Amino acid sequence: MKQIKLKDISIGAGSGLVFIMGPCVIENESSTLNILEELLRMTSELKASFVFKASYDKANRTSVKSYRGPGLKEGLKILKKARDRFNVPVLTDVHCAHDVKAVAEVADIIQIPAFLCRQTDLIVEAASTGRIINIKKGQFLSPSDMSQSIGKALSAGNDNIILTERGASFGYNNLVVDFRSLPIMRALGYPVVFDATHSVQTPAGLGSCSGGDRSMAKYLARAAVAVGVDGVFMEVHPEPDRALCDGPNSIELKEVKGLLEELTAMDRLIKR
Repeated sequence: MKQIKLKDISIGAGSGLVFIMGPCVIENESSTLNILEELLRMTSELKASFVFKASYDKANRTSVKSYRGPGLKEGLKILKKARDRFNVPVLTDVHCAHDVKAVAEVADIIQIPAFLCRQTDLIVEAASTGRIINIKKGQFLSPSDMSQSIGKALSAGNDNIILTERGASFGYNNLVVDFRSLPIMRALGYPVVFDATHSVQTPAGLGSCSGGDRSMAKYLARAAVAVGVDGVFMEVHPEPDRALCDGPNSIELKEVKGLLEELTAMDRLIKR
């Protein structure tokens, strides 16, 4: 399996677990930096590898009335401040090719959303920047189908690729995780991350917005680490019930450290 280097972090073969964490969307500058500072404190105490994530725009919200974020210009300004002030790698997602160039100037990892994992022009444009590309597996794809998304990134001359599992559609407004997908995707030769919070989401489950069951996220995260993954992706918020996006499936900030301790210990045991 390929090992990807990012500052002082390694993702993939022979590396420990990497945590990709942050709020679903940038709500404002102060809350974003406060969440980052708290996560950095936790991961530093555990000597755990950490990448900060937050979205400047959520273009795939259920309702046209839903909060999407501060937008490209203001959002990237906040993410740059986060990266530079705290010297931490940053991940954010892109929904259209014309955002990619600006995003690449700030983000260390460019994320392709699950719904767009077959969007050829978007993947090629993102990969052409030379940045690490995290491609989320679509809820409608088999894990082996991700070989095609990998091929699109490789066509741009970039093999710094991460794949992320986030559950598969199961009937209406529901997702399930088939944990066979993790070794199947790892066999493709690239690091695999498990998205513990989107996997407990119920898409459009609340009618005009998505629901979820955050109480299940820790159990799925444990299962994924037991099967074997290279990273865990989690959306966190100090007050999930008041979050402007994905609150039902976000983990409360005060509960994160205990979960990180468990997952880190499990990962060391499994990989030993």
